[in-house]
Amino acid sequence: MANAGTLIHPSAIVDPDAKLGLGVQIGPFSVIGPEVEIGDGCIIGPHSSFIGPTRIGRDNRFIGHIAVGGDPQDKKYNGERTELIIGERNTFREFVTLNRGTSGGGGVTRIGDDNWMLAYTHIAHDCEVGNHCVFSNNTTLAGHVTIGDWVIISGFAGAHQFCKIGAHAFLAMGALVNGDVPPFTMIGGNSLGRPRGINSEGLKRRGFDPERIASIKRAYRTLYVAGLPLADAKAQLLEQGKHSEDVRLMLQFIETSERPLLR
Repeated sequence: MANAGTLIHPSAIVDPDAKLGLGVQIGPFSVIGPEVEIGDGCIIGPHSSFIGPTRIGRDNRFIGHIAVGGDPQDKKYNGERTELIIGERNTFREFVTLNRGTSGGGGVTRIGDDNWMLAYTHIAHDCEVGNHCVFSNNTTLAGHVTIGDWVIISGFAGAHQFCKIGAHAFLAMGALVNGDVPPFTMIGGNSLGRPRGINSEGLKRRGFDPERIASIKRAYRTLYVAGLPLADAKAQLLEQGKHSEDVRLMLQFIETSERPLLR
């Protein structure tokens, strides 16, 4: 169902049960299936496919040659009803693939607002991506990965199934992570990634003052440099967290991690 102001190229195929908001533009040879809802102001480039159930917020840009809402790449999937939910003002570049969830993983793949996903990014089933993230070319998330706000992932980097990457973390080019990455942490590249300090430049750009950054650096040294057993490091972080909300965020992340920390 199209509203006034939508622009649909004559070669595009839009199912009658799809719901298109105001001002939606659909380019040549794109296919919009049933149970797809596209919010106001979205722009869809050529040769793109949208499969439902998929719900998309307003003002998203899909540049072209994109596969959105495809079946999860999971052998256990047997046609159950699962969905993909996308927020607002995201940009998805060429050949991005976004899969729906699985019944065993909660049934939903969810992407937040104001993210920038460059060419060949892959978001697998049951992933949860926060807001204001940047995924460079060929970023790959396996199933059930959780990404916090303001995370930057460089080209050809990726995360193992069920990993969590905390807010403001940074993965260098080619970094592959198989454990949880605490907030603010910078992960070095060259195959299996390892912690290499905190994302201080990114924090400066986002308005963190020197005192906040110093507290985060102190917490990082406690966790990664001091050589302490994890239990002892957590005890020190608990003390440091009395004076820093950011350290409390790190400690909360550690306490709720289900996979081992990347150390």
